[in-house]
Amino acid sequence: MVEIRMHGRGGQGAVIACKILAAALFIEGKFAQSFPAFGVERRGAPVQAFTRIDEKPIHLRTEIYEPDHLVVLDPTLLQTIDVTSGLKEGGKILINSPFAADQFDLPDRFVVRTIDASRIAVENHLGSKSHPIVNTAILGAFSRFMDDIVGIDAIEQAIKESVPVHPEENAAAARAAFDQFEM
Repeated sequence: MVEIRMHGRGGQGAVIACKILAAALFIEGKFAQSFPAFGVERRGAPVQAFTRIDEKPIHLRTEIYEPDHLVVLDPTLLQTIDVTSGLKEGGKILINSPFAADQFDLPDRFVVRTIDASRIAVENHLGSKSHPIVNTAILGAFSRFMDDIVGIDAIEQAIKESVPVHPEENAAAARAAFDQFEM
């Protein structure tokens, strides 16, 4: 089983990203589970969302306390929350940021990469410059970074089938992030 934890702020789309990821995994014939954890439910408040992935049915029904990998939609969360709490040794961390991974003070036992998902979202007219909706762009980078987990074609298909507003733009943002992501 592979467990993913996403950290974001209300309104960035972390919960929807996990749902899309689960749908993409289902398209590929895998079993997946997606669910959020909310504190105060308001725009800008910290949010966590989770996805479990397996080749067989998943019966576990708890939050993910020891994830294999992390996705961080808002890099300012790294200053206020210990996002690496419980992250397994060698876990991958994908951060939405225009800065290089070495700009973040994270332990060497993790593999850290960044993608400017905010810029890609704005370029694809998803949200505004001050409040970009980065969830689909981050999923494209996630697909490239964690290429053994889910393919970009399944991500695009899941976006087109489940995103009610601007599905083509969201799929284009995912593809752009996938193409621009540097290993």
